[in-house]
Amino acid sequence: METHVKILGWLYIVLGLLGIISAAIVFVAVAGGGIISGDRQAIIITSIVAICVGGFLLLVSAPGIIAGIGLINFKPWARVLTLVLGFLNLPGLPVGTALGIYTLWVLLQEKTTPLFENAI
Repeated sequence: METHVKILGWLYIVLGLLGIISAAIVFVAVAGGGIISGDRQAIIITSIVAICVGGFLLLVSAPGIIAGIGLINFKPWARVLTLVLGFLNLPGLPVGTALGIYTLWVLLQEKTTPLFENAI
C-alpha cells in the first residue's frame, strides 16, 4: 500500500499543478482580452474577473498540492486532508470521481493506517 499512497500523493500534486497552470492561463487570457480592447472600463472589469477566477482556481488547487506532499511523506494530517478532498472530488465526473474512488480505496485500507501512525 506504500506505493499506492505515493502514487496518490503524486496524482494530487500533478492535478494541483495543472490547476495552478489553468489559473495562470485564465488570468492572462481574461486580463489580456481587456488590455487588447484598449477600453479603460473593459480593462478594469476583465482585470477584476481575472483576479477573482484565477484566485479561485489557485485557492482550490493549493490544498491538493499540500495534501500530495504530505502523503508522500506519510504525514497523519495529510491522510485526513486527502480523505476530505477525495470526498469532495467524487461529484467531478470523470477524473474527480476516479480520483475520489482511488483516494477512498487507498486511504481506507487496513494496511494503510499503520503507514501514517509510524510517521513523525
